[in-house]
Amino acid sequence: MGIKQLHKVIEEHAPAAIKKGEIKNQFGRKVAIDASMSIYSFLIAVRSDGQQLTSESGETTSHILGLFYRTLRMVENGIKPLYVFDGAPPKLKSGELAKRFQRKSEAQAAEEEAKETGTAEDVEKFSRRTVRVTRQHNEECQQLLRLMGIPYIVAPTEAEAQCAVLARGGKVYAAASEDMDTLTFDSPILLRHLTFSEQRKEPILEIHLDQVLEGLGLEREQFIDLCILLGCDYLDPIKGVGPGTALKLIRDHKTLEAVVEHIKSQTKSKLVIPDDWPFADARLLFLEPDVYPADAPECDVKWEAPDEEGLVKYLVEEKHFSEDRVRNGAAKLKKNMKTAQQSRLEGFFKPVEKTAEQKASLKRKADDKLEEKKKKQKAEAKAKKEAKAKPRTAG
Repeated sequence: MGIKQLHKVIEEHAPAAIKKGEIKNQFGRKVAIDASMSIYSFLIAVRSDGQQLTSESGETTSHILGLFYRTLRMVENGIKPLYVFDGAPPKLKSGELAKRFQRKSEAQAAEEEAKETGTAEDVEKFSRRTVRVTRQHNEECQQLLRLMGIPYIVAPTEAEAQCAVLARGGKVYAAASEDMDTLTFDSPILLRHLTFSEQRKEPILEIHLDQVLEGLGLEREQFIDLCILLGCDYLDPIKGVGPGTALKLIRDHKTLEAVVEHIKSQTKSKLVIPDDWPFADARLLFLEPDVYPADAPECDVKWEAPDEEGLVKYLVEEKHFSEDRVRNGAAKLKKNMKTAQQSRLEGFFKPVEKTAEQKASLKRKADDKLEEKKKKQKAEAKAKKEAKAKPRTAG
């Protein structure tokens, strides 16, 4: 879910923080991508006649097809993707996950009823609501990425938090996700719509956190409190507090502790704080998420050449993709990854330290050049002085 209506708040109060562009604008950049969110998007969007794509044996392949071709598109545009998968969810998120499961169960029951009595549109609508990313989906996508030579990391907990650490630590240029809480986890730059910008005909949004904070007039901890007040995955929001009210409350009272105290002190207020509202725990999860540090061995990743025959075996023989398209995709990966590898290697060549003799020689040359410049300036000044002193003859 991310943070409810955070994009709307930023768009209204810090519009300069959002830059719109095309995929080609990200050329030459490494990007950490929220894999689970991307896979979920593929399962919903990559369909035929309203249903997920399947192989001849009936296995779902929407996620594999989407990941293969969208990754190719990014690589062709000079982007080096690094996918990050969710680990175990934090305990505080169990309530939100239970609600999601309940909603999906209800949608599944509605889908079955729609098949009996409803229209095709009703069936598709409820079918999309039942989609969830399974362990098998993740494992199949990880196998595909290994064969493509694209690195991935399985985060200890939240993928967005790990993406934010990688961006903050300089491992990548930005974190890419549709979840706005990537900013709450302190990613300096968030990219939205990266994997589906062309299909949805939407521009890629590049959101800069420093400009968000400046535009909202908040410090980082105040921004986190705002996000909790708007509604996050870890606890229920306060009913009746919309985005405008949430921003005003944080601006006026600075902290959630003060906001809660203010609401409780208002006898005529219609706002009610939930009985179990552990906002301090939620804040701590944003401030200190369970992640690998950017310099940890788990984050030491490489982009490599694809295993073409391995891709053919997996995608063509097992998943029944077109062999021509798979080999064509492998060729594109080889071409673009080779170029990327060469550009990366340039960074390993450091300037050779000059010897003491070379340094002395360079210093002498610089001193001589400076002395010559001084002599020239002195001569020019003397000439001007003599020209002024020379008597003028009558015409």
